[in-house]
Amino acid sequence: MNWQVYIILCTDNSLYTGITKDVERRLLQHADCRGAKYFRGRKPQQLVYLENNHTRSSASRREAAIKQLKRPEKEALIASVMNECDGMTAAQQRVPD
Repeated sequence: MNWQVYIILCTDNSLYTGITKDVERRLLQHADCRGAKYFRGRKPQQLVYLENNHTRSSASRREAAIKQLKRPEKEALIASVMNECDGMTAAQQRVPD
């Protein structure tokens, strides 16, 4: 149960949702345009949402559920108490150039 669900704010103001076991490593991969094809046309800017303690299966289900949300619902989720980004420093949330 060490999978994480995350949302990244991109430079085009879109929100990307994904899952990983290591969010800091995954942010670096996205910044280097490795991994998700989504980042070929845009750049990740900042980690804005994080949920911990998922199994691979529950993380995939949660990712799919979040991807079905409309933008205002995602923004409400980002502002909610479920967001575990609060424990991270601003530097950890920012994606390196």
